[in-house]
Amino acid sequence: MELARTVVNDDMVVILSENTLLTKAHITRLSFLNIPQVYVKDEYELSPNYQSVMTIFNRSNAFAAEYREVIREVNNIFEATTNNGEIPVEKTQTLVQDSLAPMSKQSGVIDYLYGLNHMADDLYNHSMRVSILAGVIGKWMYKKASVVNELILAGFLHDIGKTKFPPRLQSRRVETLNGEDFERYMQHTIDGSHLLNENKKIPEGVKLAALQHHECMDGSGFPFATKGEEIHEYARIIAIADLYDNITTEREGFVRQTPFTAIAKITEQMYTKLDPTISVAILKRIKDAFLGSTVVLNNGLAGTIINYPHDFAEHPLVRIDQDNVIDLNQHKGIKIVEYNPKQ
Repeated sequence: MELARTVVNDDMVVILSENTLLTKAHITRLSFLNIPQVYVKDEYELSPNYQSVMTIFNRSNAFAAEYREVIREVNNIFEATTNNGEIPVEKTQTLVQDSLAPMSKQSGVIDYLYGLNHMADDLYNHSMRVSILAGVIGKWMYKKASVVNELILAGFLHDIGKTKFPPRLQSRRVETLNGEDFERYMQHTIDGSHLLNENKKIPEGVKLAALQHHECMDGSGFPFATKGEEIHEYARIIAIADLYDNITTEREGFVRQTPFTAIAKITEQMYTKLDPTISVAILKRIKDAFLGSTVVLNNGLAGTIINYPHDFAEHPLVRIDQDNVIDLNQHKGIKIVEYNPKQ
């Protein structure tokens, strides 16, 4: 018999670890410690197919562990910036090169990010996630490695101006702000640009991403209502990564939405606020990443994503069973409410 779950005592000290092959000595010891029962693996859990599936899940667990480790360094960088009024540029660039760039290259990174159930909406977590997403987008757009690294750096530093915020504004949603608070919020793009402009080692595109990531292609953004090609490409990419993360992250007063809500929003804005060329590249690749995923619909049915009816479709085709496929574009009242639900 192989142990299916780790056994711990009341003091949370491990008695036997998961995957231990149980011997008579183990069982005698468990009995001596008054542990009446344990979970052991059945034939299915020991099968090659199950082991293959668990390998995939273990990759997700490994990513989560790495994320938790890296976020400590992210926290240190932002706290140093807040306290000193200067960005530790060399430490930041090392973090991008050694940690964030490799994380953005991992197969399945979109799922891994969404699967982190502790995804806080604070400045540190948001900046780290946007940086990883920016690296993924750069890869999807076939940018050369040096450009991808600059995009990751741009994502990481896009909200650096918020280090000058008073603590009460750090995690507030922009939709809840008004008056002076909203004016202060809009100032973070200019503050970030000023911080970055003080260092000659930071690429110009990274500086402009901090200044322009809230500008819109139709001129409806801020701080200067810049529009079209006047907005740097890095800023246009960060704008979409920022939008995606804000929609798919749990925040105070806001229920986390699925990636499909984010896809619908990008599709809706791709010819107004967002860059259509970048949007098309993202939508094509991210839709491919969702094929084969399990979803739950708001009518209680579960199914598998099998395709999108055409390139610009907002919603996928979901196979419920062998005889039933639902085109969510044709059934507007049916929506995906869970993505890759935990069993």
